[in-house]
Amino acid sequence: MTQTYIEDIARHVGETIVIKGWLYNIRSSGKLIFPQIRDGSGILQCVVFKKAVPEEVWDACQTLTQESSVIVTGAVRADDRAPGGFEMDVTNLEVVSIAEPYPITPKEHGPEFLLDHRHLWIRSKLQHAILRVRHEVIRAVRDYFDSNGFILADTPIFTPAACEGTTSLFEVNYFDDEKAYLTQSGQLYNEATAAALGRAYAFGPTFRAEKSKTRRHLTEFWMVEPEVAYATLDDIMDLAEDFLCFVAARVLANRRPELETLGRDLSKLEAIQKPFPRISYDEAARMLVDGGQAFEYGGDFGAPDETFISSKFDRPVMVHRYPAAVKAFYMKPDPMDPTKALGVDVLAPEGYGEVIGGGERASDLQFLRDQIARHELPEEAFDWYLDLRKYGSVPHAGFGMGIERCVAWMCGIEHIREAIPFPRTIYRTKP
Repeated sequence: MTQTYIEDIARHVGETIVIKGWLYNIRSSGKLIFPQIRDGSGILQCVVFKKAVPEEVWDACQTLTQESSVIVTGAVRADDRAPGGFEMDVTNLEVVSIAEPYPITPKEHGPEFLLDHRHLWIRSKLQHAILRVRHEVIRAVRDYFDSNGFILADTPIFTPAACEGTTSLFEVNYFDDEKAYLTQSGQLYNEATAAALGRAYAFGPTFRAEKSKTRRHLTEFWMVEPEVAYATLDDIMDLAEDFLCFVAARVLANRRPELETLGRDLSKLEAIQKPFPRISYDEAARMLVDGGQAFEYGGDFGAPDETFISSKFDRPVMVHRYPAAVKAFYMKPDPMDPTKALGVDVLAPEGYGEVIGGGERASDLQFLRDQIARHELPEEAFDWYLDLRKYGSVPHAGFGMGIERCVAWMCGIEHIREAIPFPRTIYRTKP
């Protein structure tokens, strides 16, 4: 008999099926045993009636420990009282492996203990739900760009120089004593692929060596980065708005049970609708000052600033035209005010901060040469990038979105480290 997955159980009412999985929980009542089996797709309550199974099956059920692996055969029936609305009347149970005493118990565990046991923690109901939402976010990201004329063109992990500042690079030894760096972003390479393909996106791991301990930061995370030739700042703001609405709608449509497991306030996600409010950096700065926040004009916004600004809106807010001094060297200056950059940050509500950062790129060759010198970057490492301004330079724009920040926001979880299967932080490279 072929294996059936619990997520498909509704299609098998009245049938005898086989479930292959692990014991999630178990309780007994006299001549009845109620094992709950998980198989990665869901959890199914089973019923073992002593008189309905061979003696060896009954005895085997009594030896089961949490996370023991089992193959269960039985008939499916609908039961509104059961978790998930279905139960299986067991006719046979094969023990594959009896698990040792499980280290994660119902008692309260500290975060460090749980992270030390992350390889087991991801089996829990809440972490399982988060990872399924993550999968939905990633699937929505790919579907959105693949359905809107974008070509996936992934960018290098090893790069010759910094993209967004030399202080947050991981340096690695390359061949023949050459130095290389783990990528901070596919940004610069995306500009090359957009010039070749018109609309391109990269999707992969990125690395930041910032010694940050906040709940919003990871050392290694995944980022999607679209880039569009002939696009302006306004074009890319429209794209980011439409994209986020698409992702949120997909999560709501396909992962509602997981969101309910997490206790997510669905009205917060339902509010992610176009249009998003759009305010300038100057307007945002005035909001902070008028609200009594300690903020010095001209600086970048910190997490408390972003939280305060976004608290004034029920959906993401777009803050554009930051001071050029706090933005990357490749940002195009605003023709109306060269002290400002044509950049935008999309701030999520509920204190989740920046989920998208992007803008229009500088297309003037001499301006970029001056910027590279001003930032004390090695021009020889950017010779290929400057070529893009020599051979058919055009206006172009793009953005980046960290997957884990988006997942944390969709799930309503406090810390970004739960939004990736195995988080990497400044003090953690294990498991």
